[in-house]
Amino acid sequence: MKLEPGKFCPLIKKDCVGLQCSWFTLVRGTNPQTGKEVDEWGCAMTWLPVLLIENSQQQRHTGAAVESFRNEVVKSAEKSQILLAADIQQRIEESNKIQTLTYSDTENNT
Repeated sequence: MKLEPGKFCPLIKKDCVGLQCSWFTLVRGTNPQTGKEVDEWGCAMTWLPVLLIENSQQQRHTGAAVESFRNEVVKSAEKSQILLAADIQQRIEESNKIQTLTYSDTENNT
C-alpha cells in the first residue's frame, strides 16, 4: 500500500489551488533523505520537513569545517610561538655575548 498525500489545504480549508497559491513552490536539488534529484512543484509547507533536514545536514558540515579550520589555526599559532621563543632565546644569547665582550674589553683597557 502506497501512501499518497492529500490535496486538502488547511490554510484555505479546501483543495490545493496549485500555481494560483503564492506558497506553491518549485524545489530543485537533491533529496537529503534519498539522495535522488528533485525537480518538483509543491506547497512550501509540505517542503518544510525536507528543507529542515537539509538545513541540519548543512549545519553539521559547517560545524565540522569550522572545527577543522580552528584546529589548523591552533597548529599554526603553536608553531609561531615556538619560532618566536627560539628567536627571543637567540637574541638573549647574542645580547649576553655582546655584554660579555664589552665587559672584557672594558677590563682590558683599565
